[in-house]
This record gives sequence, C-alpha cells and structure tokens, in this order.
Amino acid sequence: MTDAGLIAQYEEHLAIDCNLADNSIRGYVSDLQSFLAHIEKLNITEFSDLELKHVRSWLANLQTTGAARSTLARRIVSMRAFTGWAYRNGWLSSDIAASLVVPKPHRTLPDVLNQNDAQQMIDALIERNVETHAAKSRRDLAIVEVLYASGARVSEICGLDMRDLDQSRQTIKVLGKGNKERVVPLGGPAMTAINDYLSKARPEFANELSGDAIFLGSRGKRIDQRTVREIVYRATAEVGVKMGPHGLRHSAATHLLEGGADLRTVQEILGHSSLATTQIYTHVSPERLKSAYDQAHPRA
Repeated sequence: MTDAGLIAQYEEHLAIDCNLADNSIRGYVSDLQSFLAHIEKLNITEFSDLELKHVRSWLANLQTTGAARSTLARRIVSMRAFTGWAYRNGWLSSDIAASLVVPKPHRTLPDVLNQNDAQQMIDALIERNVETHAAKSRRDLAIVEVLYASGARVSEICGLDMRDLDQSRQTIKVLGKGNKERVVPLGGPAMTAINDYLSKARPEFANELSGDAIFLGSRGKRIDQRTVREIVYRATAEVGVKMGPHGLRHSAATHLLEGGADLRTVQEILGHSSLATTQIYTHVSPERLKSAYDQAHPRA
C-alpha cells in the first residue's frame, strides 16, 4: 500500500473509531506524514522493517530542530496511537512505540489580562461602537464579550448557530473537543452585545451563504478563526497587550477563580476533561490564595 493509502485508512480510523475532532485528526495525520517522510530519508522501504530506533531517530531530529518539550510529548502520544493501530491491523509485527515514555511537560503559567485591563479593553470597543455605529464594530464587540464571558475556544465561537443561543437562560451551547457539547452561561453585558449585533449588524453581513451561523465574516459566510484572532489582537492592543482568543479564555478562567468560583465549576465551563488541566489557574493569583488562607486558617 502507498503512503497515501495508509494515511487515508488511519484518518478513517481516527474519525470513525476514535471519534476525534477535525483539528485532532489533522494533528495526528500531520505527525504521521512527518514520520513517513523521515523514514523515507532513512531508506526504509518495507513497513515491516520499522523498529523503535527509527521512531527515536525521528524524535531526536525534531528535538535538534528546536521542537518544544510539549511538542515532543504530543508527537510521542501520536506515534504510540499510530503504531498501536498498525500492529492491530497487521502492518507491524509488534507495537514498536508502546514503550516510549511521554516526558512531563513544564507547566507554564498562562498570560492573562488583569481585571482592569479586561474592562478597559471592553470599554474601548464600546466607545468605538458608539462612535461609528458600524456593523463591524457591533460584531467585534459581541465576539470579544462572548469570548471573555464564556471562556470558550475560538473554534467553539466560530461554530455557533442561532439555535445554540438560549435567550431566556442566557446561555450558549458549544461543541468542544471530541464533539462534546456543553452549555456555557453568558453575563448580561455579553447578552446585550450579542443581541445588539443580531438585530442591527448581522443583517448587514447576511446573504445566501450565511446559513444559521451567528457570527459572519465580511462576505456573509460563517466567520473564520483567523478573523476572530485578528479582532482579539486589535482589542487587546488597546491595553498594550498582544493576546489572542486563547488568552481571553485563560483570563476568563482566572477571573472566575478570583471571584470565588470553585475549580469543578470552572472545569465544566471551560470543557476540560481533566481537573488537572483546570488547576493551573489556581497558581495565577497568589493574592486569592492568601486571602482564602487568612479567612479560613485558625492561626492565620
């Protein structure tokens, strides 16, 4: 079988058997393509000749080209998934990558806006909206308000349809990683901004290409992630920061915890599968930890 045929079969496995999201599938396939290109340079012509040393050679090459520790960890996970599948389907005589150990990633604190900067960012967008009354200004304000209010991923915001907005409950239903749906609350300001956009701005963008999408681009199609990133970069530049949508997600989580939300609630809002992922935000605000200690410990 050709490399293309192998990749197609593996991609089908990831989509149907594993039910992975499109972004995850693209990542796994990209890793496989990189590995296949590497073993071609090693003159490996028979797939059955693959050994663990060839996988290690690929990883070592990635490391020498500057791949981050987190990238190497993801590549190892990806390769273990592939060789396990190849072994089960008779492509390999053994699962050659099963013994690879994933390095523990360095936990780095995410960059976040403080609450004053977040407010100033929103205020600048509101001011621009008042000055221009332009459809684009209304849309951009609504997008930033919803991102910051919900902590949703940029892909989740771009994927919103009209039916996903519940006006009475002030919530949105988003489709997260692994095609898992969750309902996320929105605050009053975000609901005001999104309703203002829907009534006064969306009709100016909408055409026969719009479908049921809430947020639209300049040509009437569903807005794309690149455009949303540009909107957020411009908004955060107002407070002297270069931050994308994921930074607003980090900021939302941090500010929820600073306001007294418990970890389990924040986990549900963000759609984290593991509480350990959410726990990183507890390290962002030592002031909150000190305050809780002072209030709770009898010898504080």
